[in-house]
Amino acid sequence: PFLRLQEKLDEHHSFPCRYVFKFIVPKAKVTEMEDLLKGFEFTTRESRTGKYTSYTAELHMESSETVISIYRAASCIKGIIAL
Repeated sequence: PFLRLQEKLDEHHSFPCRYVFKFIVPKAKVTEMEDLLKGFEFTTRESRTGKYTSYTAELHMESSETVISIYRAASCIKGIIAL
Protein backbone atom coordinates (compact mmCIF):
# COMPACT_ATOMS: atom_id res chain seq x y z
CA PRO A 1 0.00 0.00 0.00
CA PHE A 2 2.94 2.38 0.51
CA LEU A 3 4.35 1.91 -3.00
CA ARG A 4 1.76 4.21 -4.59
CA LEU A 5 2.33 6.82 -1.88
CA GLN A 6 6.07 6.67 -2.50
CA GLU A 7 5.50 7.26 -6.22
CA LYS A 8 3.31 10.30 -5.44
CA LEU A 9 5.86 11.66 -2.97
CA ASP A 10 8.67 11.38 -5.52
CA GLU A 11 6.47 13.00 -8.16
CA HIS A 12 5.40 15.99 -6.06
CA HIS A 13 8.38 16.64 -3.75
CA SER A 14 12.02 17.37 -4.34
CA PHE A 15 13.90 15.60 -1.54
CA PRO A 16 15.45 16.52 0.80
CA CYS A 17 12.67 18.85 1.90
CA ARG A 18 10.33 19.73 4.73
CA TYR A 19 7.26 17.50 4.83
CA VAL A 20 4.11 18.11 6.86
CA PHE A 21 2.63 15.15 8.72
CA LYS A 22 -0.89 15.34 10.14
CA PHE A 23 -2.33 12.64 12.36
CA ILE A 24 -5.44 12.26 14.50
CA VAL A 25 -5.20 9.80 17.38
CA PRO A 26 -7.61 8.63 20.06
CA LYS A 27 -6.93 10.21 23.46
CA ALA A 28 -5.81 6.82 24.80
CA LYS A 29 -2.99 6.66 22.23
CA VAL A 30 -1.45 10.10 22.83
CA THR A 31 1.62 8.62 24.57
CA GLU A 32 2.36 6.32 21.62
CA MET A 33 2.09 9.22 19.18
CA GLU A 34 4.35 11.43 21.26
CA ASP A 35 6.89 8.60 21.48
CA LEU A 36 6.85 8.38 17.67
CA LEU A 37 7.45 12.14 17.34
CA LYS A 38 9.99 12.33 20.17
CA GLY A 39 12.79 14.72 19.27
CA PHE A 40 10.70 16.53 16.66
CA GLU A 41 8.72 19.74 16.96
CA PHE A 42 4.98 19.28 16.65
CA THR A 43 1.75 21.00 17.58
CA THR A 44 -1.36 19.40 19.05
CA ARG A 45 -5.01 20.26 19.21
CA GLU A 46 -7.71 18.47 21.13
CA SER A 47 -11.06 17.71 19.51
CA ARG A 48 -14.18 19.45 20.80
CA THR A 49 -15.27 16.30 22.58
CA GLY A 50 -11.80 15.58 23.95
CA LYS A 51 -11.81 12.07 22.49
CA TYR A 52 -9.10 12.78 19.90
CA THR A 53 -5.92 14.80 19.57
CA SER A 54 -4.55 16.03 16.26
CA TYR A 55 -0.82 16.30 15.66
CA THR A 56 0.95 18.40 13.04
CA ALA A 57 4.68 18.08 12.49
CA GLU A 58 6.75 19.71 9.75
CA LEU A 59 9.88 17.60 9.52
CA HIS A 60 12.99 17.66 7.34
CA MET A 61 12.89 14.44 5.32
CA GLU A 62 15.82 13.14 3.30
CA SER A 63 13.79 10.95 0.93
CA SER A 64 10.39 9.46 0.25
CA GLU A 65 11.63 6.36 2.10
CA THR A 66 12.06 8.37 5.31
CA VAL A 67 8.51 9.74 4.93
CA ILE A 68 7.20 6.19 4.44
CA SER A 69 9.09 5.02 7.54
CA ILE A 70 7.18 7.55 9.66
CA TYR A 71 3.86 6.43 8.17
CA ARG A 72 4.76 2.75 8.73
CA ALA A 73 5.58 3.41 12.39
CA ALA A 74 2.40 5.45 12.82
CA SER A 75 0.28 2.71 11.27
CA CYS A 76 1.05 0.54 14.32
CA ILE A 77 -0.92 2.94 16.53
CA LYS A 78 -4.44 1.55 16.84
CA GLY A 79 -7.13 3.99 15.72
CA ILE A 80 -4.76 6.51 14.11
CA ILE A 81 -5.90 8.57 11.13
CA ALA A 82 -3.20 9.93 8.82
CA LEU A 83 -4.22 12.96 6.77
